[in-house]
Amino acid sequence: MVAFGEVLGGALLAISQQAVAVVYFQGQLGAGKTTVCRGVLQGCGHSGAVKSPTYTLVEPYELPAATVFHFDLYRLGDPEELEYMGIRDYFETGNICLIEWPDKGRGILQVADLELTISVTPMGRHLSLTACTGQGETVVAGVRSSLAESSIGGITISEEAQC
Repeated sequence: MVAFGEVLGGALLAISQQAVAVVYFQGQLGAGKTTVCRGVLQGCGHSGAVKSPTYTLVEPYELPAATVFHFDLYRLGDPEELEYMGIRDYFETGNICLIEWPDKGRGILQVADLELTISVTPMGRHLSLTACTGQGETVVAGVRSSLAESSIGGITISEEAQC
């Protein structure tokens, strides 16, 4: 999960220089969303601890190549609360926004470039990465290329936008 996140982080860095990169993380509680986010942050150059922002809603990571905002909206009571925290200010060029539990912020959040869905199966975890925008397609192509050169297996990359 962390290794896949590192690959994803490298691909997100490539597009974040031209625009904001937004990734929605879907999956049941305990599926591994924060673990993948930890890998993304490592892939972007972060070497410290990564904690789940369940109570703070967002944790910022100012890194040399980009600023990464890790959101966990699990405890969000109403999407309007995002307006009070200035959510739109996070979606600027050079930023990467990783959003767990995006359904809690529907109608307020910016559209995702990618959706990563994590399913728990008897064999472990199943990851499905879906592009929702042209930028997302660029990231998927980068991830696909990196995965072909790695030993990471069990990743499904959806071909059609289903966001």
